Amino acid sequence: MSSTNPSRLRVAVIGTGLGSTPHFQSLQDLSAELELGWIQGSRAAAMASRYGFNSAQKAGDIRSICDDRSIAAVLVLTPPNTHLEVVEQLALAGKHVLVEKPLEITLQKATEVVDVCERAGVLLAVMLQHRMRPAALALAALLASGELGQLVNASAFVRWWRPQSYYDEPGRGTLARDGGGVLLTQAIHTLDLLLGFTGFPERITALAATSTVHRMEGEDHAAALLQWPAGAVGVVQATTAAYPGYPERIELNCTLGTATLQAGSLKASFINGSSCEHAEDTGSGGGADPMAFDHAPHRALIQNFVNAIRHRTALSVSGRSALDVHRLIAAMMASSHNAGETLRL
Repeated sequence: MSSTNPSRLRVAVIGTGLGSTPHFQSLQDLSAELELGWIQGSRAAAMASRYGFNSAQKAGDIRSICDDRSIAAVLVLTPPNTHLEVVEQLALAGKHVLVEKPLEITLQKATEVVDVCERAGVLLAVMLQHRMRPAALALAALLASGELGQLVNASAFVRWWRPQSYYDEPGRGTLARDGGGVLLTQAIHTLDLLLGFTGFPERITALAATSTVHRMEGEDHAAALLQWPAGAVGVVQATTAAYPGYPERIELNCTLGTATLQAGSLKASFINGSSCEHAEDTGSGGGADPMAFDHAPHRALIQNFVNAIRHRTALSVSGRSALDVHRLIAAMMASSHNAGETLRL
């Protein structure tokens, strides 16, 4: 085993697919306080060389990582349908876990991922990094201050584009590997933010389907009508069939003003004539290149994860908190499977 630096937290990465790039970029940025001890995945050597982690050992299987007592935490970046099995082994070995979204391919399995970590007494963070965007944090603070008043209605639009070549990759957009299409893979970030701003709705009516634009098993477009306990209503639209792809958007109409969050920009206008803005060029990954976005929110979430391990501070995206968006997506699909039946949640 390579020598360790006690001033740095030793971590491992399992999974080196498309979505691992911003994770490796973030680990590179945080190398002063993190030491990457192991990499497991088909591109382990290539990713180690590209991001300067040549001293990291290449694991043939998860057991090497579980048995290394110097490893405090593991980033799990494998396909969604593997998360429960992988996380369970790591949790039983006492490793803290940061898992790529979604937690798993079904609500039941997602809940099991959370439960197994809680039983083992290890931290579980989820890479829903849009919560860490400065504009999203600014909107959360604005809502908490009461300056916008009470919610009247809300909308969330994810109108992205993915070419057929994206879905031609083996397993992508399938129920067995990904658990579905646009909702669990792309729109989950925006839906997670929406729930953070509005709370969980009490009624939902939804439809989801696969358009003629794509050959795929999962849904590539979905829409829903939501109602919250206090009477506010909202709409959701999500698709990967909107060429050439547009920035995701959340709009909250409230009694004292309206706030619009579009990708990394926030604009709010108030009845008293004042306004505020918070703009940042983050990119959205909404077009043909799914990786066309800034990795800073990934880095911020990993930093929060490290702080939680070292200083017992709160996780910004805990496994338990991530279950709400899984509940919402499961309810949307259940409503759609029942011809748009309205469900009380």
